[in-house]
Amino acid sequence: MENHVLNIDNRERLTVTEVADVDSFNEETILITLKSGGLVIKGQKLHIQKLDLAEGKVIITGEINSAVYTEKKNKSDKSLMRRIFE
Repeated sequence: MENHVLNIDNRERLTVTEVADVDSFNEETILITLKSGGLVIKGQKLHIQKLDLAEGKVIITGEINSAVYTEKKNKSDKSLMRRIFE
C-alpha cells in the first residue's frame, strides 16, 4: 500500500491522495472513499478543483473546517452516509 497524504494549505486548499471515489459533495460536506477507509471534509463554499481517480488524487478549495477519517467497512455494513449522520 502506498502512503496516504492529506495536505491543508491555509485552510483554503486541501490535497488528498489514495482516493478511490468521491461518494457525495456539496458546498458544505464532501464524502471521500480512500483505499484505506473514508474521509469526511466539512467547510463552506467547498469546490472540487481537480479529481483524478486514476492517480488517486483530489484537490478541494474553499473554507476547510474539518477533515475526519472514518473506518473502512464491509459492503454489507451500513453506508458511509448512514454512519456519519447517526
